[in-house]
Amino acid sequence: MITNIAMGCAVLAALFAALTAIGTVMIERQYPPEGRFVEVTGGRLHVLERGQPDAPVVVLLHGASGNLQDVDAALGAPLATRYRVIMIDRPGHGWSDRPGGEDGASPARQAALVAQALAKLGVARAILVGVSWSGALATNYALTFPDRVAGLVLLAPVSHPWPGGIAWNYRLASMPVLGPLLVRTALMPLAYPMMDRLVRAAFAPQAMPDGYPARAALALALRPTEFLANARDVADLKANVTLQAHRYGEIRVPAVIVAGDRDTTVSPDIHSKALAAAIPNAKLIILPGVGHIVHHAKG
Repeated sequence: MITNIAMGCAVLAALFAALTAIGTVMIERQYPPEGRFVEVTGGRLHVLERGQPDAPVVVLLHGASGNLQDVDAALGAPLATRYRVIMIDRPGHGWSDRPGGEDGASPARQAALVAQALAKLGVARAILVGVSWSGALATNYALTFPDRVAGLVLLAPVSHPWPGGIAWNYRLASMPVLGPLLVRTALMPLAYPMMDRLVRAAFAPQAMPDGYPARAALALALRPTEFLANARDVADLKANVTLQAHRYGEIRVPAVIVAGDRDTTVSPDIHSKALAAAIPNAKLIILPGVGHIVHHAKG
């Protein structure tokens, strides 16, 4: 009996693994890279540019469980009328490599790689826009490379340690051995059919824009390597922001911080309000009736 159950589990795991491998190929064919690749230490980052080459530079940094297509869908075209807009797939996300090994999840490591890419693109100074997880990246960049930052725009940013832990799926995926095994077998077949419902929940109480999952190429995040990188980013984030939160008073550039008062994913009280109080030249904007996805809010 036990042998039959074990054989059945093995067959099911093999089937799921095959479905995941096929699904990964199909997703990558559906959402190929739209930009170009920039060499950095240990790999390359995928970069998409819009606007005029000689205009002031705005760098858009996406949040967790996403890629540059998310920020492009919301902000790329409007900003490109006045700025040179550079969007970067964070290391391990979208079409970017994940250099850095175990350190690849830290905002400091990702900021260093972004700095390398921007230098290769001839960018000496830029306004950084950090969405959600990238609030930690953008503030770390400003602390590490202060002369290269003209200003910060932080949208529902993660900036401070918070009480409690992280969602169960991130905890599970970041577990040694079991996490990678489940992600490489069962995750995609089980999660793909639920994607639309999960994304709608993330937008609440706002309505999800029509066609958003496809336009933002969200299915790329279900590929095993990207899902594992994203889970490690989130799992390590609390410890990483704890290391830098006491330094936010050193940021001297103007900063605009935007959060929704209905955000239940990243608490405005713990993060945005505390960050605005810490940065000397910060302006805080709280949007009434808006949840976590503030960069797609209308009005």
